[in-house]
Amino acid sequence: MTAKQRVAILTGGSGGLVPGIAETLAGAGFAIVLTARGEDRLQEAARRLAAKVEVPVTAIVSDARDQASADALAREVSERFGRIDALVNAAASSMPIGGAIEDVDADALIADANVKVGGYLRYAKAVLPAMKSAGSGHIVNIGGLTGRSSDTLSGLRNAAVSHLTKVLSDQLGPFGITVNAVHPGIVLTPHLEELFAEMATDRGVAVNVIEDEFRQDIPTGQFLTVAQIGRLVAHLVDAPDAALTGQSLTVDGGYSRGIYL
Repeated sequence: MTAKQRVAILTGGSGGLVPGIAETLAGAGFAIVLTARGEDRLQEAARRLAAKVEVPVTAIVSDARDQASADALAREVSERFGRIDALVNAAASSMPIGGAIEDVDADALIADANVKVGGYLRYAKAVLPAMKSAGSGHIVNIGGLTGRSSDTLSGLRNAAVSHLTKVLSDQLGPFGITVNAVHPGIVLTPHLEELFAEMATDRGVAVNVIEDEFRQDIPTGQFLTVAQIGRLVAHLVDAPDAALTGQSLTVDGGYSRGIYL
């Protein structure tokens, strides 16, 4: 790694959208630091990514629920690379919380928000010394479209992500640090394919029937790819100035129908 090579930390690095986003950032020239709580899955994700890219890929375990752990991660990255240019926050629990209010476990809901919203705040706090010292930096918070509907109660965490993003952008703008949120639409991942298969089995229909029903609600008629999410994230962390900040941006093929000014 050269002294001028930029460094990106991606939380939730062991799965979901993150390895694909990391691959796109690597293609833009960023050295990649993946972090997550589970070491085995994290190391495997780092090995798979390193085999595809030509930049340094590092795996460092940390816990989004613990400020000391987030701080230790940022210190190690700063000591090892001498800089932190970008933070992509994506650590989250994968189980949505919904159903009848009478059956909702409020403690589970708070624990869910503690990982995603609390975790995003903790990692943002952790990287601030390096970014403030440099006078620049980019933070991207991965949210979700459930924050724009009442379908799933745990969507409140994504609404909170947008709020947190705006507050951080207000406070960090004077230091040349941008903060934006990206809300992906329906992204075709192995997890989604498993969900479609389960829905098809439950209804006794072919998987393509389920897929077609979802496609009908997307104006482009296409599911998203992880690479499409990665390209927007790469644009946000590759920006030469701080003009684009404080925004909640959706990549969904037109799936969400709300009008947001």
